[in-house]
Amino acid sequence: MNSGLLTAICCPETHQPLRPASGELLAALNERIRSGGVRNRAGRLMIEPCEAGLIREDGAVLYPFRGTLPILLIAEAIPLG
Repeated sequence: MNSGLLTAICCPETHQPLRPASGELLAALNERIRSGGVRNRAGRLMIEPCEAGLIREDGAVLYPFRGTLPILLIAEAIPLG
């Protein structure tokens, strides 16, 4: 993601800054997704792995990408805690 764009966007819920998810975090999240243990804020079971995501500054949620676009909808956020 373009670093200029990253500084311009924020969490739609709390307005905290966002940062790219690390490869380690995505690997751990995708393992949980494969085991069927991840739901987004809307309660939908996640079945597709996350190739990329943006993490809120407090580390509580991840906003996944679809293709090259981050999905910055509160309902689509994946709780990390």
